[in-house]
Amino acid sequence: MLKSNLFIILIAIVGALLGLFAGSYFTHPRVVGLPVGAGVLAPGGQLADLQFPGTDGNAHRLGDWHGKLVLVNFWATWCGPCREEMPLLDAAAKKYANEGFRVVGVAIDDPDAVAGMLKSNPVGYPILLGADDTLDTVGDNRGVLPYSLLIGPDGKMITLRAGSFTSADGLARWIEPHLGKPG
Repeated sequence: MLKSNLFIILIAIVGALLGLFAGSYFTHPRVVGLPVGAGVLAPGGQLADLQFPGTDGNAHRLGDWHGKLVLVNFWATWCGPCREEMPLLDAAAKKYANEGFRVVGVAIDDPDAVAGMLKSNPVGYPILLGADDTLDTVGDNRGVLPYSLLIGPDGKMITLRAGSFTSADGLARWIEPHLGKPG
């Protein structure tokens, strides 16, 4: 009886240790195929001052919004959840604008497809055009869209979200704790 209880306890401990290992393995960002010397963005990391063409015809750097709390949202026209969350992002950009909050969209898509979609579904925040390798550069090595980064006024990433926001309340809970905090 004692031996069988010890065996069960041993199996439980081994299972718990394997679970801890698997959990830590799958929660650390990994980038496959990044150029040598390229780093993965993680909370607390400085966002590179990446430059993208905008749908306005001008080049923009992410550093253009330095000093603001910025939600950088990576999306594509073919991504249903991306299109569904855009009105929520647009409303949040307007709601928190006086508190130093900005939304910047980065479309990982064909420029003509982006222009066509924005013509029928305009948003009030800037849309930039990313390249195929943009997601790897910001740590989304799995290509999940939508993919959002919350960047502090100091240019450091506060947090990230792989997947869409489905409610204004959920988005507000993600943004509001960081409003008005210095970088």
